Amino acid sequence: MKCFSIKKVSLVSKKDLYIKLKEATTTLGVLRDVEISIDRIIYEEFEEPIGPTPMPSIKDLRSWDYTLLKRYRPFYMPFCELCCLCTFGKCDLSMGKRGACGLDMAAQQSRIVLLACCIGAATHTSHAKHLVEYLIERYGRDIPLDLGEGVGVEAPIVRLVTGIKPRTLRDLEDVLSYVDNQLIHLLASTHTGQEGDALDFESKVLHVGMMDHLAMEVADIAQISVMGFPKSDPDAPLIDSGFGIVDKSKPVIMVVGHNVPSAAGIIDYLIENGLLGQVEVTGLCCTAHDAARYNPRTKIIGPISWQVRYIRSGLPDVVVVDEQCIKTNLIDEARKVDAVFIATSEKNCQGLRDRTEDPVDEVVKDLVERREDGVLIFDAEKVGEVAVKAAIALAPKRRQYKEKPISREAIIEYAKRCIKCMECVRTCPNNLPIMDAMGAAAKGDLSILSGLYEQCIGCVKCEGVCRAKLPIHSMIVWADDVFEKETFKVRAGRGAIKDTEIRAVGGPIVFGEIPGVIAFVGCSNYAYGGRDVYEMSEEFAKRRYIILASGCAAMTLGMYKDEEGKTLYERFPGSFDAGGVVNVGSCVSNAHIAGAAIKIANIFARRPLRANYEEIADYVLNRVGAVGVAWGAMSQKAASIASGFWRLGVPVIVGPHGSKYRRALLGRSDREEDWVIYNARTGEKVYCEPAPEHLFYMAETKEEAIVMIAKLCMRPNDTTKGRAIKLSHYADLYKKFYNALPEDIHLFVRTPADIPITMKDEILALLKEKDWKEKTIPDPTLLPRLIRRRE
Repeated sequence: MKCFSIKKVSLVSKKDLYIKLKEATTTLGVLRDVEISIDRIIYEEFEEPIGPTPMPSIKDLRSWDYTLLKRYRPFYMPFCELCCLCTFGKCDLSMGKRGACGLDMAAQQSRIVLLACCIGAATHTSHAKHLVEYLIERYGRDIPLDLGEGVGVEAPIVRLVTGIKPRTLRDLEDVLSYVDNQLIHLLASTHTGQEGDALDFESKVLHVGMMDHLAMEVADIAQISVMGFPKSDPDAPLIDSGFGIVDKSKPVIMVVGHNVPSAAGIIDYLIENGLLGQVEVTGLCCTAHDAARYNPRTKIIGPISWQVRYIRSGLPDVVVVDEQCIKTNLIDEARKVDAVFIATSEKNCQGLRDRTEDPVDEVVKDLVERREDGVLIFDAEKVGEVAVKAAIALAPKRRQYKEKPISREAIIEYAKRCIKCMECVRTCPNNLPIMDAMGAAAKGDLSILSGLYEQCIGCVKCEGVCRAKLPIHSMIVWADDVFEKETFKVRAGRGAIKDTEIRAVGGPIVFGEIPGVIAFVGCSNYAYGGRDVYEMSEEFAKRRYIILASGCAAMTLGMYKDEEGKTLYERFPGSFDAGGVVNVGSCVSNAHIAGAAIKIANIFARRPLRANYEEIADYVLNRVGAVGVAWGAMSQKAASIASGFWRLGVPVIVGPHGSKYRRALLGRSDREEDWVIYNARTGEKVYCEPAPEHLFYMAETKEEAIVMIAKLCMRPNDTTKGRAIKLSHYADLYKKFYNALPEDIHLFVRTPADIPITMKDEILALLKEKDWKEKTIPDPTLLPRLIRRRE
């Protein structure tokens, strides 16, 4: 129906589409001097039709979640048997009892998991919102998204979940609005008297994980597009890293956290004033990753666990913190070495006075003259100017702090004061033999103390309980000169995986000829030191698996060298290909790991992507041999990141401390009914092998984890050639560590062609013992609708 015709149009602004109509004839009459303001026009450029679940609510993917949870049942490991979240409590939930609100132990544990994941997802969402708002304020909403040459599917998670094909920063605001909405409902579900079923809590855990992946993708594609980060570059620069590469003669600024604008402000000020290279910009945790992506002359000191040791070294003149995973009493550590402290996030104000609106020189003067030992500044550019000026002014006054903070003689004298109360050992998360080390050190032998360096995670809990008030952490760090001389290389985070790379390796991954994609992610809360992560990565890189890394784990991969003095990043290519070791970037860059799995389904297999979550997740679970390893996972963010992978069908392994997340998602290979799938070629229900066997698994040792990684890379869709390759690695690794064939190897042999030729005789003998029977290789799916679609 024709509503109106327009005459004499005056277009005032193309950008905002603000139109003045001198005259408009409508069905209601003639209108004169009409003004129309249109905020935006949505351009529909998606050739692909909208899928079944655009912007799904909590309930929309619940059936998929239940499909997963029927196979991978939660196994709960409660910290305690009480609930203390409301004033009805404390409620005893032991021995099948229920609390006053009606929750039993299983529901309460899954509720706590949901709370943790909500915290994690809210943190990444808040980070993404701050970053997008900052970039819009500086550059405008219409800045296009650009992840580099060879990347056509720029935001696979956004497309998959929301159905939006984002073109500009403005489109990312819509995605974050959807995430905000879902997080409100998810958090509300944890209130007393809301959800009461453990599995429905678990379904919500999976939903919040998907929200987390959305937020991470928004954050990273925004900063990659606008801030000049490497764009899908397999040859991204190698970054100098380690304490030993810092020039003590120069002013030193330390940045720590996860949100890069303040660090970028520091680098910008140095460049604009010709000071880059005259002031050292050093960083820890993910801000270091992203600052190095912003400018490769940034120096990465190390992971989150090195915050205290670095400040106590006395090197930083200025400590700048933003948000997430920051030790909350760093300001106290900075005071001890007369360094100044700048907080930059409203989420981490540290009780400091807001100096954002004050003149720069006045703020710098107050810091240098010690009228204030810390300030709060919310403007990234002002942070840059204040930090640089303060560092330059303070450096000459702090030279005495930049020598070795504690001598060998002082360590021995401190050790003699140890009263052997054992409190340090009892409180240490890794149960390190600190008291034995003190006893030896008191006699002049520092070898045991220095031997703890590798395993110390820098929590400093030992010092808090020490009755003799010994600086135990510093004694461990400085018992030898390892930290002082440490230098290594980390490849700058490359960001997304190219579509062209996916086309090249999609087939070999799906068919099993590239035996797996392994992502080492997460924090540095290692039970036995970071070398475990390095050795696991090296083992699988040598075996031609694709290795991905992010966050603190990506730093850990670069901290160890071979006999030629080369790190993994120097020994292996940075391409997404067999034998590649790929650093995607910081925590928010984890989205590119999930994105790669999604792209395999979409680009290689041509599965519809737009708002088609169930089908893509079903494809990944049954066909893409990917495994996540969060060996030192510590934070709530790590929990929400993992839960996003679970819903997508990617299993995750955590280290010994991972049991503190309170529950695992374990399959039962002995329950054949749990492994019944549809053969999409015939529509029949068939038994398949338990692959992948678990969705969330805790390994106690590096050896257990290596064997489990190889096993969890197997998928029902593997060809006989691919399965033989995967079984050869699984059996070889099991024999390497346990001197025997795996007892369950018969479960993964479908036909004789699956058997690795070099192990044929011994595997056939085992199959005979197990009364093995040949099985057909299905076209696997858990979704009945896919059978109907193919028919």
